[in-house]
Amino acid sequence: MRNQIIVGNWKMNKNNAETKAFFETVDAVATSDKGLYGVGVPFTDLRTALDGAKNLIVAAENCHFEDSGAFTGEVSVPMLVELGVKYCIIGHSERRQMFGDTDETVNKKAKKLLAAGITPILCIGETEEEYDNGKTADVVAAQLKGSLADIPAADYANIVLAYEPIWAIGTGKSASVEIAENCCKLVRDVVCDIAGADAADKVRIQYGGSVKPNNIVEYMAQPDIDGALIGGASLKEDSFIEIIEKTK
Repeated sequence: MRNQIIVGNWKMNKNNAETKAFFETVDAVATSDKGLYGVGVPFTDLRTALDGAKNLIVAAENCHFEDSGAFTGEVSVPMLVELGVKYCIIGHSERRQMFGDTDETVNKKAKKLLAAGITPILCIGETEEEYDNGKTADVVAAQLKGSLADIPAADYANIVLAYEPIWAIGTGKSASVEIAENCCKLVRDVVCDIAGADAADKVRIQYGGSVKPNNIVEYMAQPDIDGALIGGASLKEDSFIEIIEKTK
């Protein structure tokens, strides 16, 4: 039985004071026998978030695949390890579209994180044009095969895959429950092809894309949806608490 994992992605939002206030309000309620709740925070907020986290897990929003070097503005996995970070979002569509992340670089990041004992939350998903043209399956399969290349089957229990259709991120649109479940099932089937049935059974798969308190329960009721990656609704204490309370 896979435990659920529901994580907010703050993106480039919240300063340290706001982060401290969020954790003071939300952390105490973020407990459940079903699994984990957490937030991905900007690099500058990580120390504050980790200090305030008794129940919430804390994720970085990106990393570099080299330990050190001439990579101005980047943050390495050893730096995250030193802070005590245990989760890291990689391959988000915004990173892929705006900052040049590719399946190859995401794969390098995933391997570096796994070797360091940090769980990657690895994002994949298609554009609206690709969805409209019936290319979802091809795009998702290609991203997974590239991003997960040469990762041992035993590591999949320590990987979270986040299926986020790009057309549903920050748009107010959300995939229907049927579409979300079918695509998360597709992700699991591709993992089965890549790494075998045991890996497919153990890997946790999130749905992301305009997930809110009013639709979280339906998504989480689906057999292949093990969690959610949540954007805007994770920035407000009251809405994230409502999501927690509805999924405990």
